[in-house]
Amino acid sequence: MKIERNIFYWMIIIGIILSSCVKDKEFDAPDLECSDADFTFISISELKNMYNGETIQIQEDLVINGYVISSDKEGNFFNIIHFQDEPSNPSDGMQIELELRDAHLFFDVGQQIIIKLKGLYLGKSNDTYKIGGVFTSFGNRSVGRLPKNVVFDHVLVSCEPNDGIEPTLAVISGLNDAMLNTLVVINSVEIKQEELGKTFAVKEEETLRTLVDCMDNELVMVNSGYADFQSESLPDKMGNATGLLTKDNNQFQLIIRGVNDLEFEQERCEDFIDEFTSPSIFISEIADPDNNAGARFVELYNASEESLSLKGWSLERFTNDNTAISSSIDLSEYEIPGRGFLIISPNSEEFKNVYGFDADIAVGTNSPADSNGDDTIVLVDPFGNIIDIFGVIGEDGSNTNHEFEDGAAVRKLGVVSGNPVFTASEWTIYNDTGDAGTINQPQNAPLDFSPGMR
Repeated sequence: MKIERNIFYWMIIIGIILSSCVKDKEFDAPDLECSDADFTFISISELKNMYNGETIQIQEDLVINGYVISSDKEGNFFNIIHFQDEPSNPSDGMQIELELRDAHLFFDVGQQIIIKLKGLYLGKSNDTYKIGGVFTSFGNRSVGRLPKNVVFDHVLVSCEPNDGIEPTLAVISGLNDAMLNTLVVINSVEIKQEELGKTFAVKEEETLRTLVDCMDNELVMVNSGYADFQSESLPDKMGNATGLLTKDNNQFQLIIRGVNDLEFEQERCEDFIDEFTSPSIFISEIADPDNNAGARFVELYNASEESLSLKGWSLERFTNDNTAISSSIDLSEYEIPGRGFLIISPNSEEFKNVYGFDADIAVGTNSPADSNGDDTIVLVDPFGNIIDIFGVIGEDGSNTNHEFEDGAAVRKLGVVSGNPVFTASEWTIYNDTGDAGTINQPQNAPLDFSPGMR
């Protein structure tokens, strides 16, 4: 009986020892003595100014402080702490890399930390300034993780009370570099339609998802394939997204700390339509000067009183008798003012030399603006509809009523809208060998042409 009791007691003791070694993210934070020492601090900005383009080791007894804005509690951050210079309205932020699992048990969001810099390394990567240990690869130094046995020699917890962090309010279109490496909350966003039904991340892979607002502005959201919420489905509502703002390849990115950073409880945006069609936009002049092929151009006209966007519009060329598009110009970046023109040139330098002003769009040779007079030119709206056409697709223009070789095709003033079917009577056509109804009279630049005028 005595032996059995001893075995029983030893089992209890072993159980206690083993349970004390288990790391549980829900444990209360371990006791960590705070520091109220009187340090002389430099600012995060002053520390960043010490960076000279390569990783350096800090030799001076310098100290900075900041407020923790990241958390590894749900696994989307790992061996890293991000901090900013103020709990609200920050002007700077950066990160420290360290070997410390469950760092949130020691350094909670909103907690002020004090970092002794002497002996640490300072570097920069993807617009993010870093401090920590050192990592060397092929003789090149970069900031690495601070070894765990010296973490608490360098990173102290301030005795200041933790009053939390107030994220900076922002919208996607208003993001700027001054917000980098700080905590922001992006208003009125949702997961991109094409990504609904997917999980936050692919298992064990860093995964990029897309936040979008009601104006179709996009922001990348970075999720770890090791995060606790990796396998959860992305939310299908709209709301506010809080996270750390970073940048990679000149593209802003947001890293959330957990699913609670996405407060998506509102109904999704209605589809935002910023693509329009209008018969008021049409081809008003096509030029193939007999004396200068470099002075060719195509002119579009907007007969309405309102400025019209060409987002999604294109100008297409069907060379000779081809039935497949030979070349195309995307007009999405442009708009035409009311009663205004858009002039497209395949040789912008020569266009200016000849006509005395710049074309609106400069394109290359063999484009729709570089026709030699026997091709078909088509104006297409965002929805794939032909709004206007010169020529007949599949018919070579040579010796027809839509040939403008060495000449021009000019829309008659009475025409105030596009026509998806070529109608020769709407045009005055000059050429050197055209069919009946055209004018056999080659045209010379600049005198015989009027780009930008009707």
